[in-house]
This record gives sequence, C-alpha cells and structure tokens, in this order.
Amino acid sequence: MDVTYCKLEIFIPESHLEILAEALRAVDAGHIGKYDGCFSYSPVTGCWRPLPGAEPYLGREGELSREPELKVEVTCRLDRAAETVAAVKRVHPYEEPVINVIPLLGTGL
Repeated sequence: MDVTYCKLEIFIPESHLEILAEALRAVDAGHIGKYDGCFSYSPVTGCWRPLPGAEPYLGREGELSREPELKVEVTCRLDRAAETVAAVKRVHPYEEPVINVIPLLGTGL
C-alpha cells in the first residue's frame, strides 16, 4: 500500500500555538482539499525530568515536571514531512521537542 500522507503530533505550550499555526501554514501542512490551515489541538499534561546538562524551557534539572501543554495534530504529505518538522523545530521553544510523524494508510482525503 502506497502511503501519501502522514500525521504529525506536536506537543507545545499553549503560548506558542499561533506561531506554530503560522509555521505549519507556511509549509502547507494541514492543506485538505479547498481548505488550508487545518489542524486540531487538545489540552494534555506533559511530564519530564531534565537530566544534567539540559537547558529546559520549563522545569529544573533533576526535578520531575508536570505542565499543561497542547497536543497539536496536523496532516501533511509524507514527502514534505522533513520540511514540516524543520519548520516546527524553528518555532518550538523546547530544547527537545516531541514531534511524532505517523504514516497514514488512509485518510478522508
């Protein structure tokens, strides 16, 4: 089966949602038919512990952090996934952003 599209899951602080939306539109992620800028987001709680040498956006080295975040989901062409991930990383505040790229076997497209 040929895979044409993928879904990106991006975990980001709510304060960066609009700049992320702009970055996604700039690389045409979320383009579905006659619509662009299509994505969804929902609140989640992120959990992490910065290890020695880390420079966390939030939290302190050696301490477990639990913070509210948004999980953003957007569809893009698989052949543009690397470009889309690079655009996300340019605007993401985290030292190690969580960006999952999931191939889609089928979509509503």
